[in-house]
Amino acid sequence: MEYGDITRGRFLERPNRFIARVEIGDGQDGEPQVETVHVKNTGRCRELLQKGACVYLEKSGNPARSTAYDLVAVEKGERLVNMDSQAPNRAVEEWLRSGGFREDVTLVKPEAVYGSSRFDFYIEAGGERIFMEVKGVTLEEDGVVRFPDAPSERAVKHVEELVAAKRQGYRAFVLFVVQMEDVRYFTPNRATHPEFADALYKAAQAGVEILAFDCLVRPDSMTVNRPVPIVLTDGESPCINETFRKNLGKNKLEAICIPLLKWYDKSRRILPWRELPTPYRVWVSEIMLQQTRVEAVKPYFERFMKALPDIGALADAEEETLLKLWEGLGYYNRVRNLQKAAIQIQMAYGGRMPDTVEALLTLSGIGSYTAGAIASIAFQRPVPAVDGNVLRVVARLGQDGRCIDDPKVKASVEQALKEIMPEDRPGDFNQAMMEIGACVCLPNGAPLCGECPLADLCDSRRAGTQQDYPKRQPKKARQVENRTILIVRNGDKAAIRKRPGRGLLAGMYEFPSMEGFCTAEEVADYLADNGLEALDIQPLEDAKHIFTHREWHMKGYMVSVEGTPAQESRGPAGDWIYIEPQQTEDKYPIPSAFGAYTKYLSIKLGKNRHEEEYP
Repeated sequence: MEYGDITRGRFLERPNRFIARVEIGDGQDGEPQVETVHVKNTGRCRELLQKGACVYLEKSGNPARSTAYDLVAVEKGERLVNMDSQAPNRAVEEWLRSGGFREDVTLVKPEAVYGSSRFDFYIEAGGERIFMEVKGVTLEEDGVVRFPDAPSERAVKHVEELVAAKRQGYRAFVLFVVQMEDVRYFTPNRATHPEFADALYKAAQAGVEILAFDCLVRPDSMTVNRPVPIVLTDGESPCINETFRKNLGKNKLEAICIPLLKWYDKSRRILPWRELPTPYRVWVSEIMLQQTRVEAVKPYFERFMKALPDIGALADAEEETLLKLWEGLGYYNRVRNLQKAAIQIQMAYGGRMPDTVEALLTLSGIGSYTAGAIASIAFQRPVPAVDGNVLRVVARLGQDGRCIDDPKVKASVEQALKEIMPEDRPGDFNQAMMEIGACVCLPNGAPLCGECPLADLCDSRRAGTQQDYPKRQPKKARQVENRTILIVRNGDKAAIRKRPGRGLLAGMYEFPSMEGFCTAEEVADYLADNGLEALDIQPLEDAKHIFTHREWHMKGYMVSVEGTPAQESRGPAGDWIYIEPQQTEDKYPIPSAFGAYTKYLSIKLGKNRHEEEYP
């Protein structure tokens, strides 16, 4: 809804409920003139109409009126609040007729009579008969909005009459129109009018559906905007309105947008790929962040960008260079697929990253999450990026008992988020969901609900069941492999071997090893069988490394040897190579699985070396 001729003024005083005195512009002598204006809200509005507040006035089109202006809006800090008591019904009628409530609305009738009652709207949609009562809300404190600002027996009567209509087969709604933007939640004003709070709670229990929407407010207009969370109480325990939770799932999720993005703007971490979100940098960072903590990734990302600054450099890199840059990050197929995709981009897209989800999904190593992240963050496409963090947040918000390991569940969450994500900030929305999952709605241990901007919306927080969600399939026990690791020294050199080109840790370098836990005598016999004489064998610490589906349990020995195994040997030592340990700084990528033993050769793997280079 829009106003006509709007004038800005400064509020001075309110002699009674109907008029106010406002300072406007400059008079004929250059001084501001004081006008008596009509206040289009007979409520108290004491927290709004403070002396000196900036107000907005609509000039009346009736020259015979005793007051030439209507006071319609006021600035409260950074908020602009519409305080025209007629505006909510006008805005809601526009919203209903434009399909904002439901697209299948066929009839909207204002001021509808039902028995001895009169409701704001009668609506017909999809074969349903609906009554709706509208209440404007202007009372706000710390982002919480309340109604009424003074006792209202009429409001109690309306709610009770809606219960009667519901019993007669009508759908019945109370719609609270919050005459401002960006609030945390709505709750009835129990302190001012407990009878209304009780009546609203009982109405919700009886099936009356309670809605609240904020508004886009401008000096010359007000438009129904987004759903607002609703907290009802029975006088003792707070709860999110069941109607809001069960019947308006889309709107429930949509209500997270404003508080989530507001929190993200204030609390987001400063990360190198966020500060310069080019498609290539976003892509590399997202691949690195799979199964890996942010703090661990940062030094790797900086080094990778320095060595391979663009798609062309990545496509042309030698495999051993790639593996060395990735050394310590694990899941090495990620970097192999990264290069395969770079080659695809060079050949199919002229070296430019494609900007649609459909095209991104054709690239090696890119699934729905990564495609959504690249498309939304780098290209501002309104598509979701749903990973484990996001699934956990959504499951806890709604106490969703579905198993998040089910692809159908992930697909349904993607669709739900796609419908509600803000088109002007899709990348920020996706990153905010990931961020809150990683930093607040934690996967292990107690979530930090006291720091969460969505706490008022969260069903599992209300029920105290946060750690019961999300639901997952039981994990299969990992296969345990016992290994004996040999740090074999021959003078100043140490033995390593290259792993096969396929399978676990493919193409990486490792220390010689034996299956099972072996004694020093067995180690000496093994070396002798391979043409090596063990001069000294010293036991090293035990270690363990966990992969996705298996565990290595390791014991180690430091072994000094003499001799060199024959190159034609068919034994395990036949493919050993002897290197000086410092050569591993630039060559011979060694996985972090051997991190417990590299220190005995003063070898620093990628993780430790990068942390020194990029503290």
